[in-house]
Amino acid sequence: MFLNVPEGAPILTAAAMRAAEERAIAAGSSVAALMERAGTGVAEWVHRLAAGSEVLILCGPGNNGGDGYVAARVLASRGVPVRVAALGEPGTEVAAAARAAWSGAVEAFPQPLSDTGAYSGVFVDAAFGTGLNRSLSEEISDVIEQLVRLSRLAITVDLPSGVDSDTGADNNLFLEASFDVTLALGALKPAHVLQPTARHCGAVRLIDIGLDLPHAPVRTLAQRGITIPQPWSHKYSRGMVAVVSGPMHGASELAARSAYRAGAGYVKLLTGGLPNPPHAIVRQRWSAEALDDKRIGAVVIGPGLGRDDRAREKLDAALASERRLVIDGDALHLLDLAVLKDRAAPVVLTPHASEFDALFGVGAGSKIERAQEAAARSGAVVVFKGADTVIAAPDGWANVAAMGSPWLSVAGTGDVLAGAIAAMLAQGVWDPLRAASDGVWLHGQAARMLDRCFLADELADALPQAYERAR
Repeated sequence: MFLNVPEGAPILTAAAMRAAEERAIAAGSSVAALMERAGTGVAEWVHRLAAGSEVLILCGPGNNGGDGYVAARVLASRGVPVRVAALGEPGTEVAAAARAAWSGAVEAFPQPLSDTGAYSGVFVDAAFGTGLNRSLSEEISDVIEQLVRLSRLAITVDLPSGVDSDTGADNNLFLEASFDVTLALGALKPAHVLQPTARHCGAVRLIDIGLDLPHAPVRTLAQRGITIPQPWSHKYSRGMVAVVSGPMHGASELAARSAYRAGAGYVKLLTGGLPNPPHAIVRQRWSAEALDDKRIGAVVIGPGLGRDDRAREKLDAALASERRLVIDGDALHLLDLAVLKDRAAPVVLTPHASEFDALFGVGAGSKIERAQEAAARSGAVVVFKGADTVIAAPDGWANVAAMGSPWLSVAGTGDVLAGAIAAMLAQGVWDPLRAASDGVWLHGQAARMLDRCFLADELADALPQAYERAR
């Protein structure tokens, strides 16, 4: 399953959303006006998607429930058959006003919904939104799960009820139910892009409620123009990548092949192994002096490197060089983070979850927060890999790739990513955050095109096709 979220969209925590709403109110808006915009936006989407079906809206006691009451009123005014069920009386003044403006019946929850096995309309979850930090009761959870599973279409307002907005942690008792559509109010939240909650969201659509959003440092990954050759380009201007090999030659071969397929003009494999196709990859016996070549735009070290003294010597030589580095795989287990602070040339670290924990420790906070802290601590760009890959820079800026394919969970795909990122660095993308993000984007697009059950070799060979989708 590929997550469907807007590209380049800001991702705001609950606190950042509250601050944005407070700025809107200070500028002359009101909580009621924001709720009216939110509920009307929800109604517009539901009206479009319901296609004449009955709509059942479950309203909670907070402002998320208030959005649901507004949506019900607007839908009814457009002739849509609407039922409203409530978890209790509104707990805020503005939500109470929204309920009072709804002229239809309000059913109690959950008793009248005990026969939901026969329900075939559109279910809208407006029970709990941003800010909930506790688990749902088993009674509420069971009924919501049943409605999500059996309704013709399941839509949730802002967030699936029971998820933690900021961390992506799941407070629901129903772990398998997934909504078809999530209508995010004002901005995306971390839970929309982080696992395990992102998989509950389905297609995420943004509703503009009139907030003046700041230049949010965290955004969804967007492709912003990958470098392509110009008429005057040559192999060195397109970038030279050097890949340091180790005992597992296949991994470094994959990284080298990927660097070429991602657009590098010259790829050198520093190895003690025998030559293998493709013969365009230049094989040179490893030496620390080989890294002195100033034409090298980026060095990949780690894929298949091993973890012995010989591997450590190679890593030390790479760190001592003036080259840009992509550090992956085995090299992450040998790395001393203190050394990175003294490097002038940029470094990109590409750990998966267990490598991240080994390097930075098991910490608290969301995956975004952990990646940001790791980048600040190391001085490197950190690509925290997974289905929800986070690319973070030391200054706190980060991109989240929420399009990850579960079929990337196969040996060698990380080596392909390391080569792709190195190609971007070597081609002259001097901002390492952008270079890493472009590599992740290209890698993800190639996976989408292959769809399923592919080898890492095939992934590398699909990178040129992914360029067709680049702007």
